[in-house]
Amino acid sequence: MREAATELLAGMPAGSNITDILLARHRQDPQHALYARKQNGVWTDVSTAELLGQVSALAKGPIAAGIRPGERIAVMSRTRYEWTLVDLAGWFAGAVVVPVYETSSAHQVQWILEDSGAVAVFAEDPAKEAVVRQAMARLPHRLPVYRMSGPDSGLAALDRAGAAVADEELERVRSLGTLADPASLVYTSGTTGRPKGCIITHGNFAELALNTTEFLPGILKEPGARSLMFLPLAHVLARAVQVICLAAGVKMGHTASMGELIEDLGSYRPTFLLVVPRVFEKVYATAQQKARAGGRGRIFDAAAATAVAYSRACDARNRGTGPGPGVVLRARRAVFDRLVYGRLRAAFGGEVRYTVSGASALNPRLSHFFNGIGVPVLEGYGLTESTAPAAVNPPGANRIGTVGLPLPGTTIRIAADGEVLIKGIGITPGYYRNDEANRAAFTDGFFRTGGLGSLDDDGYLTITGRKKDLLVTAGGKNVAPGPLEEALREHQLVAQAVVVGEGRPYVAALLGLDPDGLAGWLAAAGRAALDLEAAAGDPAVLAELQRAVDGANRLVSRAEQIRRFAVLRRELTEESGHLTPSLKLKRSQVVEDFAPEVEALYG
Repeated sequence: MREAATELLAGMPAGSNITDILLARHRQDPQHALYARKQNGVWTDVSTAELLGQVSALAKGPIAAGIRPGERIAVMSRTRYEWTLVDLAGWFAGAVVVPVYETSSAHQVQWILEDSGAVAVFAEDPAKEAVVRQAMARLPHRLPVYRMSGPDSGLAALDRAGAAVADEELERVRSLGTLADPASLVYTSGTTGRPKGCIITHGNFAELALNTTEFLPGILKEPGARSLMFLPLAHVLARAVQVICLAAGVKMGHTASMGELIEDLGSYRPTFLLVVPRVFEKVYATAQQKARAGGRGRIFDAAAATAVAYSRACDARNRGTGPGPGVVLRARRAVFDRLVYGRLRAAFGGEVRYTVSGASALNPRLSHFFNGIGVPVLEGYGLTESTAPAAVNPPGANRIGTVGLPLPGTTIRIAADGEVLIKGIGITPGYYRNDEANRAAFTDGFFRTGGLGSLDDDGYLTITGRKKDLLVTAGGKNVAPGPLEEALREHQLVAQAVVVGEGRPYVAALLGLDPDGLAGWLAAAGRAALDLEAAAGDPAVLAELQRAVDGANRLVSRAEQIRRFAVLRRELTEESGHLTPSLKLKRSQVVEDFAPEVEALYG
């Protein structure tokens, strides 16, 4: 058993709650721009004073509507400024906010509303409202639904209704909550069963935010720091980062759709970004595809190899095992910086100094690539139950391949069987109304993550897999699918990879094609477009995928290598039921739905 811990760096006064963060920020500088809203294509700053005024006015609405402190309100919306307003106003009104993913089905919404006991729902637009009302048809009673946008906005109606509530009453309600009280119920993604309502307290959010700010001052305390949020605010990681930015005074903007992201990055020009691994994979594959289509494939490949080598040399210096990049490597990187890297940095807005990667594992080679081109990736680790970040790599001491050091106020323990256990300020007190799950989730005061990992001598955590994902072949070989799947996803043709082999004589894989990558690959080869059905049986596509499999196999021992693979004839998406909203793969669902394809691999 090994442990690593980082001491607490900041705390909240007794009797305070998460709303005190905004009030403290207002006392410090009421004119400081905390947010920027994009209206008619133009970013307009929102000062702390303006934000506090809007939140206070909106918070009076639920009070006037009879929503009592401690009751739950649900929010179903894309990432947007109004999401933030409802979240903060809900906390000012003493409510517990329950996020619902914008892509959720009526069945999923119905379960969350029923299990949480929500008393009101905020829906972004008529389409989301229709899903909510369909879900409520299965409930014993109807709930009020407040639309968050449009001319008949329910937010405006709440503002008007709240005008009758005195400031003194709002302050009384706002100050009732304590750090130990629930601020949110965040439902798990459901990769292993029905979603569970995870209690996130005021203290989980607030103390994690204050300590992360002190732990990462080079990112969060830099003058002019600003970030653009495009991940779903229904995900605990995006929401935790938003609270962190609020505590640090980092200006936040929102992008409601991935289609607007590139344009918004260029106009907003963030200094740091929260990104999931799939975004890095897509950026790399797209850049590689464009270079090859334009006859610059060799230059790109050489530039990529240089970036990786440069980053590895820097990483060795950070670990104390090397002197850093030599003169020749630095000169080569400087050449490619002018030819290639500058354009890639421009894709992130041109001013990004750091990115933070979370939600799932990122292939170390991709981390080295982006680090080498001047877009450093700080990988972290956490779960819904840890209010997202529990460990992160600090700037200047990044160790690629690890997920960093415990955040302040956090202890990480490696159990005898290799499971990662966590205790600290971000850990949930438990699941809502689920004693059975709570008994299984904790041991000796530590939360059982289900992840497998190791700690080095300096306390850096490396995640090696998940207990439930670990495969044991018929020959008794333990196989961690993660490294193989990450390597396969680097190829532009591959969107998803699922390694199988539990109880089987050898390891095999299911491969899902990337429609955009396929189109680019075919165009570069001078071939006509193919749909996924046709591509799955195309000899040239299969030969290229075999080369990708051969490359992945070089990373593991012979017993762990993929012997056969099958190409899926349809895309794996959130809508198909095979990805979570944060783009994590639902492995068991894939294996279940494609059971005939799996059986054929062993026929």
